[in-house]
Amino acid sequence: MGYQWNWGVLLEPSPDGGQTYLQMLLDGLTITVKTAGLAWVLALGLGLAVGVARTLPSAFVRSLGAVYVEVFRNIPLIVQMFLWYFVVPELLPTSWGDWIKQLPEGSFYTAALSIGVYMSARIGEQLRAGIEALPKGQRQAGLALGMRLPQLYRHVLLPNALRMVLPTMTSDCLNTIKNTSVALTIGLADLTAQAHAMQEFSFQVFEAFLTATVAYLVLNLIVIVAMRALERWVAIPGRTIKGGRA
Repeated sequence: MGYQWNWGVLLEPSPDGGQTYLQMLLDGLTITVKTAGLAWVLALGLGLAVGVARTLPSAFVRSLGAVYVEVFRNIPLIVQMFLWYFVVPELLPTSWGDWIKQLPEGSFYTAALSIGVYMSARIGEQLRAGIEALPKGQRQAGLALGMRLPQLYRHVLLPNALRMVLPTMTSDCLNTIKNTSVALTIGLADLTAQAHAMQEFSFQVFEAFLTATVAYLVLNLIVIVAMRALERWVAIPGRTIKGGRA
């Protein structure tokens, strides 16, 4: 017997009662957006710090940044997620570890933290490449004008480097959203987890995962449109041409 399609299952009540399968998937989508949003804020903040550290005059600070990138970039995300969720609380003082274990949304915060740290290593490396790709005259001109190093980065290097790496950061933002699907392994009820639960309860596997696929696609398309609008908004007149090429 062939597979029996039934899109009406989305409007049927789920076993937990009180909501339909479609509402269950939408709840998962909401958690996915929240997790990805928090992870992206963390990744961007840490990535900026790491990218700057990798280009500072101090060899020691540059080495620390390099170690950070190599550690968190080369360990698989799922392994990092297990370490943060299962191992780190056991290594902390007992009171701290117990507090973390009892957090009502522990899987949410752990997923956001692990994805944020994982993606920050990639953002940091891209920002380092962007800063180093800038003409050397920009740094020299800033120093010649009497700027201190923090002022040089804030007013000259970072604004130009961020404009340069913004297209690749769009890809990182999309990857952050997609990486949330790994969090079902630590119990996060995100969109992928809810689709998996739906197919187990209803046995309508194609309807569950096709709906989730469309939801991911729409969410990512929204991000792409928003990031392209941001690229146009921050573009320096005369520095770019139509098509995004310098």
